[in-house]
Amino acid sequence: MNIKTLAQWEHVLAPFIAHLPAKMVISNYSQSRLDFLKKLTEEIPTKAYQPPEHLARTLWGIRFRSSIMNAAGMFKNGECYDMIAMQGAGAYLGGTGTWNARKGNEKENISLPFVAYRKSHAASNWLGLPNNGDTKNFLHAQTLGKMLDCPIGWSVMGSPDYESQEKMNYLVSSMCLYQNAGVDFLEINESCPNTEQGKPQDSNLAQRLQYIKEHFLEQRSRRLPVIVKFSNDTQKEQLPFLLDLLFSLGYDGVNFGNTSTQYALHREKIVPPEQKIYDYFTSTFGGGVSGRPLNESSLELASRAVEYRNAGYPPQEFHVIRTGGIETLADLQASAQAGISLNQWFTGYFENFAYYGHDVYKKLLSLL
Repeated sequence: MNIKTLAQWEHVLAPFIAHLPAKMVISNYSQSRLDFLKKLTEEIPTKAYQPPEHLARTLWGIRFRSSIMNAAGMFKNGECYDMIAMQGAGAYLGGTGTWNARKGNEKENISLPFVAYRKSHAASNWLGLPNNGDTKNFLHAQTLGKMLDCPIGWSVMGSPDYESQEKMNYLVSSMCLYQNAGVDFLEINESCPNTEQGKPQDSNLAQRLQYIKEHFLEQRSRRLPVIVKFSNDTQKEQLPFLLDLLFSLGYDGVNFGNTSTQYALHREKIVPPEQKIYDYFTSTFGGGVSGRPLNESSLELASRAVEYRNAGYPPQEFHVIRTGGIETLADLQASAQAGISLNQWFTGYFENFAYYGHDVYKKLLSLL
């Protein structure tokens, strides 16, 4: 059975799965997700799709084939670059990586808890940054090459296994490794609710970004854009502070955003048959909510960031990226109308993959 058929069967069975005991559903989804991703790494499309030239855009001197690419967390160790390039993604993003290898979270005898709410077009995960470690993955990044002119980015984060200064030292070391590996851009993950504590990064954001400026940005050996990714739970009132900070320190872009921990707010967007699973997951594991419930917040935050940037005109080339609830042509059009430069998808990618398989980008982009 091919990978597309597996994804389709999962969608067909979704209404029946929702009536099973919540823990059983989450346990099965968590294991089947790992099995699916393993099989996905073994697949290469038989034909390559190259997006039409008019969809390409040049940002920071890098040619992106279109405005949509995968989000961090999909390919933590650099898997599937050839597949994504042949499918026609605008770019490829590996990670999120940490300096040290991490096994990820386990609770209630469930490893790497994950569940999809198919009828709600949403998902929850509490993975805990599982990855092979930057000291290994940078070597993988170095060998990926540049198939079909598909740019390569990497998401990095200070490991929660280290304390503040050691964490920052290792984060900068990771960024240097990927710079030397030849990646085209870096994305710093500043909001991950899926570590053991279930909380975002520790405080002192300004000090962390200042440290990276002094120890990496000012010492870059080439023009390597560095983007900072914040949560979709970021308050609108925080935008001026965050953007002024990024402008002044010389960062190259911002991404809104990561998954959400506003469980009560998003619960109303989960259809009733799936709410018991949602309640069990969020109360037992916490973690982050992704998918359609984040569509409005990601668009509003990214749109407001564009407006603020346009009013402030930072001296450097600075772009806004949107992540959260990206599924359809209408989402890409809304982003384009707002002046958002790039879109990243995760849950929406797999939703579309179930229908279109390796034509996932072709079907979406052919409508533009």
